[in-house]
Amino acid sequence: MMESDLPIDTSHPAVRDYLALIRLQVLTPLSLLINIATVMVCTLVINPNLGEISKLYPAAIAPSPNMIAVYLVAIYVGQVGYCVLLVLARKPETKRALVKGVGLPLVFANWLTAGWALAWLFQAFLVSTILLGMVLILLIYANIVLLVYHSPTGKRPLDIMLIHAPMRAFMILPLGVLFPYNLFVTLGWTWSPGEPQHYARHQWAGMGIMLGINLLSLVVVVLRRDIVWCVAAAWINASIWVLKPKPFPVFITVVIFTIVLPLALVASALWLKLRRKAREGPIRLPEDGPEGGAQSHERGPREVDAEALWG
Repeated sequence: MMESDLPIDTSHPAVRDYLALIRLQVLTPLSLLINIATVMVCTLVINPNLGEISKLYPAAIAPSPNMIAVYLVAIYVGQVGYCVLLVLARKPETKRALVKGVGLPLVFANWLTAGWALAWLFQAFLVSTILLGMVLILLIYANIVLLVYHSPTGKRPLDIMLIHAPMRAFMILPLGVLFPYNLFVTLGWTWSPGEPQHYARHQWAGMGIMLGINLLSLVVVVLRRDIVWCVAAAWINASIWVLKPKPFPVFITVVIFTIVLPLALVASALWLKLRRKAREGPIRLPEDGPEGGAQSHERGPREVDAEALWG
């Protein structure tokens, strides 16, 4: 049937948004299922699995497979909540964030992540690095669109928990460790598992990459007081220094930022609170008399600006 023969006007923006939402309700859970199934098969069924392949190629910035697995499980749980929200969303703002903010980039990212798992399993490292780069580009784009056009607000906490948080956590994984580590393996910047005395190879390149990524994380955490970014970046840092051996420049860099990022988040939040109090000035007591009492009664409590708390 041609589009012109349909009983509805598919050129209408509202109809297009509705059809796009229906398409996402089908494709997003399907892509997530493919992602989870592929990673689970490559981890639990096939030998050597994803973690064992990474142990064959130790590098200065190689993370702990177990901690990365926990991080992936958290991402999958968040995406399950996202899929539930796709079906149950009723607010127009939430639907716009789902359709126009996230949309198909998440679907493509899930498919490409499944492809990365297969490429890594077959040790096609150049292909796996390219796929992770594409995943990173898609997720950066989706997160920028969410931040600019569908910014998080305390008026819709489910949007924060089930849209913004999973998308941000998904992006930070390849940005923080997977893509750089895959690049190291592709370039041959590794050492033999039986020669741990060579663990300091390319330590300065590893330190430079970790320093740059963590400085970016620090800027985001301080300026936006981003709890998700702080926790995710600190976890990734811990996954790197937990795996031994590590060259000292890389080890000390990730350890320092594992501590600094949460402290910076707390300090930034306290600074914002103190600045607001200073801006408001001292509290003025109501004047005696009927006029002052009536004015105080009419004014009532002040509303907390929840949106400002999220940047």
